[in-house]
Amino acid sequence: MSKNTPPPEDDPGKEIQSVDLKAALEERYLAYALSTIMHRALPDARDGMKPVHRRILYAMHQLKLDPASAYKKCAKIVGDVMGNFHPHGDQAIYDALVRLAQDFSVRYPLIDGQGNFGNIDGDNAAAYRYTEARMTDVGTLLLEGIKEDAVDFRDNYNEEDQEPVVLPGAFPNLLANGSAGIAVGMATNIPPHNAAEICDAALHLIKYPNAGIEKLVDYIQGPDLPTGGIIVEPRANILDAYKTGRGGFRTRARWHKEDTGRGSYVIAITEIPYQVQKSRLIEKIAELLIAKKIPLLEDIRDESAEDVRIVLEPKSRAVDPDVLMESLFKLTELESRISLNMNVLSGGITPKVMNLREVLHEWLNHRRDVLQRRSRNRLGIIERRLEVLSGFLIAYLNLDEVIRIVRYEDHPKAELIKTFEITDIQADAILNLRLRALNKLEEVEIRKEFDDLSAEKDAIEALLASEDKQWEVIAFEIKDVKKKFGKETEIGKRRTDFAEAKEIDLEAVQQAMIEKEPVTIVVSEKGWLRAMKGHVADFSSFAFKEGDKLKTAFHAQSTDKVLVFTTTGKFYTIGADRLPGGRGHGEPIRLIVDMDNDSDIVTAFVHKAGRKLLVSSSIGNGFVVPESDVVANTRKGRQVMNVKMPDEAAICRMVGEDADMVATVGENRKMLIFALDQIPEMTRGKGVRLQKYKDGGIKDITLFKRDDGLTWLDGSGRAFNRSKEELTEYMGVRAGAGRMVPKGFPRSGKFG
Repeated sequence: MSKNTPPPEDDPGKEIQSVDLKAALEERYLAYALSTIMHRALPDARDGMKPVHRRILYAMHQLKLDPASAYKKCAKIVGDVMGNFHPHGDQAIYDALVRLAQDFSVRYPLIDGQGNFGNIDGDNAAAYRYTEARMTDVGTLLLEGIKEDAVDFRDNYNEEDQEPVVLPGAFPNLLANGSAGIAVGMATNIPPHNAAEICDAALHLIKYPNAGIEKLVDYIQGPDLPTGGIIVEPRANILDAYKTGRGGFRTRARWHKEDTGRGSYVIAITEIPYQVQKSRLIEKIAELLIAKKIPLLEDIRDESAEDVRIVLEPKSRAVDPDVLMESLFKLTELESRISLNMNVLSGGITPKVMNLREVLHEWLNHRRDVLQRRSRNRLGIIERRLEVLSGFLIAYLNLDEVIRIVRYEDHPKAELIKTFEITDIQADAILNLRLRALNKLEEVEIRKEFDDLSAEKDAIEALLASEDKQWEVIAFEIKDVKKKFGKETEIGKRRTDFAEAKEIDLEAVQQAMIEKEPVTIVVSEKGWLRAMKGHVADFSSFAFKEGDKLKTAFHAQSTDKVLVFTTTGKFYTIGADRLPGGRGHGEPIRLIVDMDNDSDIVTAFVHKAGRKLLVSSSIGNGFVVPESDVVANTRKGRQVMNVKMPDEAAICRMVGEDADMVATVGENRKMLIFALDQIPEMTRGKGVRLQKYKDGGIKDITLFKRDDGLTWLDGSGRAFNRSKEELTEYMGVRAGAGRMVPKGFPRSGKFG
């Protein structure tokens, strides 16, 4: 024990306090959450800035880094911000400063940077000792009037200086430059918009304070992103996003087709979606190209200089450029979704998700508050000056007496106040007059200044007394901003356009993502699937696991969809490109789709749109279903035939275009033939009775054209045919018992 340690008291645990852990954690976490929300992540709705950005601009203002001044090292700016206002890491401050200078990150840069400030490829800016900066016109607009008591100030972190709570914000920065941040339990994401459109909407809102958001969206059509691009979001979705303050916008790269002669062409991409790194985008497309995920694309080149130019070379001139681009939009960041979540600090205090009208009202009300404060500040200055000027005028009217008092009185100030009934300030001003100012010309100037200031005072008092006049002044200021950043100016013209996504055949797009090549699909009795390259002629050469054998095999293309029908009445859809290769024995179907454990494969075949299928259960119930209605979009498959144990789905046959008759054979070897139109067409169900049996169930079904007769194959593969006249005795109606099969029918009971 050290000498300074106090001796223990009688109760050694007396200095330990019991604290409820839950309450302590809640208190501390709430304090952290509030700090993150208010001082880091969410922007103020009035000036659209977070504290770090506000402090950077104010520090640059103190350094007099306006657009007309010389650049200063960013190291100096970062040091001042960190030392005076923002006690956090220098790199975090510099990263925020760099972003405000990047014309591909912010729509209207607040900082004019000199040196390497990074690029759209994702390369970082040079270290702050190498770069220089000053404010842009937008930055100065945000600070306009800050020395005129336009906003409140508060103590900085060490109470040695003062910093603004909010900036005057003559520029609509929140919507124009947007904001993004993640707080605790909430986030914000506001994409940039066009300043001229915001000004138009604000002017309309001044004239019609209760204007509907539908009308405001006529002015603010949608985001105007720094990197351009095309928004393909439907108008109704855009309107809903601005009404609720939450939504999103699908944004695509801007591209065009360039002819290269002899019918060939390339696609040139000149603008990419917002916040997408160009180098990473090209890298991703190249990876997909190598992996053969984009078979329609031959090559990609980056020909960018200062402007973006990515060149795509198609596989052949026969490739449809729209289909190629749709496949790229689906697979890459050439199409991205820009989210909208207008969660901001209302009045700098309350987090709130605002709609478009509320955000504009917040900015306009702040501008009115700034106007009133600046006007009162100016009024105070004028009143103090008028007080001094009136004292001067008294002195000029009584110049000889003033000189006598100053020259002979022991206490001239008190005597002046007593003689002319003037204030203390006026007396000081008279005593501080220089002899050279006592000429007649100076008196004229003072009288003119007095009259001008009196007129200005009356105008300011009239302004402060009239809400309509205040809005007139605000409207004039907004029109001035609109003029500086109008659509006819280089910085103000709209960069992002609107269009509807072209109606493209999704099937064609899906196939465009797969390299087309011939394959042979092999299905084993135990449900193992594989796709062998090429069209194999001899199916007997296939090898299987011990105890397994071939169930079915057929030729297909890698772009085809394979339909699998199971005993539970479900259809599963598997892309041929998803099947394992021919090496080995393939994979069990249950690893590819969510097939029930108690079900088996009935059959598998290549999907062909427009075709119809006849499905039947083991007890002889069946119906016709359009093949397009059995395609499943998920691993769970699609339930088409309803069966209950011990009954199960047993047969699936393609209905030929000219087929008009159905022949069924039962396990009792009785055959029935009836018209196809007696079987109903359904998308799902149990079906109707096809043939009646006392014992057993159905064995096989075939469909044929009546005039062609019925054909079957025997065990050795020889074909037998019976004409329609020879089949008369087997003709009947659906659900009949039928007659014993004709002589020569296979012992297997199947048509072959």
